[in-house]
Amino acid sequence: MEKIIYDPSQDPRFSHPVIDRDEWKERYLPDGQTIPYRYMHGYFDGTDVKFAFFFPPADRYENRFQQYLSPFPGPDEEVASIGHTGAEDRIGFALRCGAYYVETNMGSHSQFGGNRDDRLTWQSSAAAAEYSREKAKEIYETDQRPYGYVYGGSGGGYKSMACIENTRAWDGAAPYVIGSPVSLPNTITMHVQGQRVLRNAFGKILDALDAGGSGDPYAGLSRDEADMLRELTGMGFPPLAWYLEAKGVVDPGSLPVLMPGVKRMDPEYFTDFWTKPGYAGSDPESSSSRDRIVFRTHVKTVHLPEKSAERAAEDGLNGVDDAWKKQLAEGNGAWLELETLPQGGNLYLEGLSMVFQSGGAKGANLLMGKMMHYAGRDGGIVTIGSAYGTSDVGETLAKVQPGDEILLDNSDYIAVQSYYRHQVPEDLSFHAWDQFRDENGKPVTAQRPPFPVPFTGVGVRQDGDIQGKVINIQALMDESTCPWCADWWRNKIIETKGTDADHRTYFMERCMHGDVNALGNYMVVNYVGALRQALIDLSAWVEKGEEPLKRTAYVLGEDGQIHPEQDVSKRFGIQAIPTLRANGEKCAHVKAGECVRFTVDVEVPENAGDVTEILFSQAEKAQMPTDAGAAAHVTMGREIWEKALPFEKGVNGAVHTAHAEVMGSYEKPGTYFAAVRIASQRRGDASDPFTQVLNLDRVRVIVS
Repeated sequence: MEKIIYDPSQDPRFSHPVIDRDEWKERYLPDGQTIPYRYMHGYFDGTDVKFAFFFPPADRYENRFQQYLSPFPGPDEEVASIGHTGAEDRIGFALRCGAYYVETNMGSHSQFGGNRDDRLTWQSSAAAAEYSREKAKEIYETDQRPYGYVYGGSGGGYKSMACIENTRAWDGAAPYVIGSPVSLPNTITMHVQGQRVLRNAFGKILDALDAGGSGDPYAGLSRDEADMLRELTGMGFPPLAWYLEAKGVVDPGSLPVLMPGVKRMDPEYFTDFWTKPGYAGSDPESSSSRDRIVFRTHVKTVHLPEKSAERAAEDGLNGVDDAWKKQLAEGNGAWLELETLPQGGNLYLEGLSMVFQSGGAKGANLLMGKMMHYAGRDGGIVTIGSAYGTSDVGETLAKVQPGDEILLDNSDYIAVQSYYRHQVPEDLSFHAWDQFRDENGKPVTAQRPPFPVPFTGVGVRQDGDIQGKVINIQALMDESTCPWCADWWRNKIIETKGTDADHRTYFMERCMHGDVNALGNYMVVNYVGALRQALIDLSAWVEKGEEPLKRTAYVLGEDGQIHPEQDVSKRFGIQAIPTLRANGEKCAHVKAGECVRFTVDVEVPENAGDVTEILFSQAEKAQMPTDAGAAAHVTMGREIWEKALPFEKGVNGAVHTAHAEVMGSYEKPGTYFAAVRIASQRRGDASDPFTQVLNLDRVRVIVS
């Protein structure tokens, strides 16, 4: 059956657009520029779809627009980017590029729950894109059709792929940190399972994988831990991404939002997991059974939540790491004092549900935040956490009285963590699941019925039938989607189109899932500058026929990991590669007070620009892992770089290079990590606030 390309002009739902606001404003850019723009807000009459357009003055307009798609659209998504400033300013970046900016709420009140047509997310986006063209022609008094570019990451990546595969409303797309049709909820659930099973091993894993480490992350792990690390690495989870957990950051990602959907689609699983052979929960010796908590207690006192200020719609929460949080009910400081609490030294308390068994709140379900035991007593305090799909916190607690019975239960939260084992795709191109298949490709684990539609919020599967040009940015330390998903989609494009000539993938070292410019420390950088450059390159490709940089050369290993070409002259891509050494080594042994010579060598791929900055720090002190699994590092967050190093530029064939040196010393014995962060820019312009492409390297120094 021939595929039908969606045409919003033929859709009667979008035949009556209304502009309800039209005014001039100013945008202040991080480089000191001020750009006036014409702001239009409106909606499609008879629908829940709202949109916002941001038009530059005529002398800055270059006949194009950029349209951002949020991962989890909400009712006011069309204005969510207005409050973003600095390098986070999507609107300012578009205006600076000679483009007008488009954003919509995609007709959504909530990404999950209720009866809805997931296709509305991209169909309404296409309708807004085409209507924006009409307004642009009217404003700029031209008959020229504006070029359009759609982009979004994570859940917005699914929407961007759906847009470019199923409509012709855009000429190009830049989806980033993308998943595949089988990523959700599997990638999130397996990550949380790793957080549980490996919770005492993260320090050892990171110490082995970090600069100057042994390289063997399995050394010193228990059998359960080693098996889990091997399984999740094979699924595609980047082992170095466990550094977050090694530093004490245990974040379930979007699982609180995804889990109610799994329970709605497959409620029997949560009983079968604990009762039927073939599921880990039925084995009393499994880590799942050992970590299970089913504990009845009684309420002693109730402390209601504080009132919280409403968040302004313009304040954001539309990035890949925070958009889903709009769906959560907040605890807002509420807590309960309970007569008794579970006892033990290694309790697994994440995802612990609190289900009221009696009283006015009987049947209500809240999620625990933290548990604090009284010293020398059986009772203690539990705070109320943030959750989706559970009862309203304030309304529920107002009904609770001392003496009410409450059940503390993490059974469902543990069960959902193994769901990926029981959703082995029939499509053998998803190689991550080969470890759960026999030699004939048949699953060896108990299987659940596949979901009727992909769990992606767009109502269609990626088919590779792109209707324009595409540049994909993918992070190699992504903790929320597996890097191999970009390889899968590229191969799907080749299968469908016969070529990937209209597609590029750039894999980004030292980058995680988040799309905020502030994400960065001594371990990771962000990919935001590369994404902005990709949007510029995409327009030049479409409008002028200028070929973008060659895709990153890589192989997908049998270990489930993407392995980029190590030779930068053959690697290509958009990101420069730094190499930091201490006394010529990745692990230097020196005495207290002895001088250490740090050298930095940077290679920039062909045509990717020049190095614009080298920042250095030798300040990070390591805390070595213990048998109890202590964190391997004590620093976290956005670190303070000690100095900018002067550097010399050079050229080695098509590869541009830079070299810097600095001397340092350590006065006290211990293990330290020095780090270097580099930036490159296409024109070698260090002043451009939007397009600095970052990378990082580290060394270990052991001081005796």
